[in-house]
Amino acid sequence: MSDMEISCALPPGPNVVEHTRVAEQLGYARAWIYDSPALYPDVWVTVLRIFERTSRIAVGPGVLVPSLRHVVAQASAIATLEQLAPGRLVVAIGTGFTGRMTMGQPALRWSFVEAYIRQLRALLRGEAVEVDGAFARLLHPPGFAPPFPIRTPILVAANGPKGLAVARELGDGVVCVNQPQAGFSWCALLTLGTVLDEGEDASSERALAAAGPGLTVAYHGTYEIGGAAAVDGLLGGAEWRARIEAVPANERHLALHELHLVGVTERDRPLLNGEMLKTFTWTGSASEIRDRLAQAEAHGATEIMYAPMGPNVARELEAFKRAAS
Repeated sequence: MSDMEISCALPPGPNVVEHTRVAEQLGYARAWIYDSPALYPDVWVTVLRIFERTSRIAVGPGVLVPSLRHVVAQASAIATLEQLAPGRLVVAIGTGFTGRMTMGQPALRWSFVEAYIRQLRALLRGEAVEVDGAFARLLHPPGFAPPFPIRTPILVAANGPKGLAVARELGDGVVCVNQPQAGFSWCALLTLGTVLDEGEDASSERALAAAGPGLTVAYHGTYEIGGAAAVDGLLGGAEWRARIEAVPANERHLALHELHLVGVTERDRPLLNGEMLKTFTWTGSASEIRDRLAQAEAHGATEIMYAPMGPNVARELEAFKRAAS
């Protein structure tokens, strides 16, 4: 496992501060907090709450969606938190999955994200930059923000060629889903799943409760990105699609992402299946998890962003960290 860092990814829910405190005690490197305003409480308020109750663990939004906040407001939030917890803030930025789709909007174009990151970096250097046809700059008086330049690490969430090009040029690293990307000195790979107890089957009620939200989101993403044909090719996909398409089209995006990475709706519950759980998530024995970590590292991952779910997040954090040790 050599240099692999183990971090966690958490929704900004009512127990996120306590869950992050557990992660800190277990030695997790970072806690990445989801940014999806239609689903969860505000990410920046949550990051502040975590900083106030922890002392070591790095924390940040994973991932910010540029269209949700004006770039000056985003830069000011980064400056504020960098002053309150120097050196502990990390930031990831992407085109948006649930953060956009819960509002009925597609992912942003990479040209928009690229321009936004350029503006954000310039603002954090203390420079004036053109935004919406006029020059803007952070005008914080002395003591209201850290001295410029503010060097908060910024990762870019990307998997395809356009996004990876932006990550190479403008990012301090890359955040990936499904598979790592080689060639980056910092490659954080998001993983979902649960470590099975000795002798436990993936179809156990505990395993399905702990990792089921990670399985169902695979169907949500497949449907959003690949459409009907793609999701119909999955076990139970056609039947699930019939249920979701019974929702009126103008409201379907609201229903599709309910309980995202938090729980399983009644509409999604028939999808729960042990074999599919092992197919779409990192669900397996401790030795199987160690094998997957080694494979991820061999293919370029330097950090794992483990997303614990279910009724006992503390158990999931402890089991994963033990398996990774």
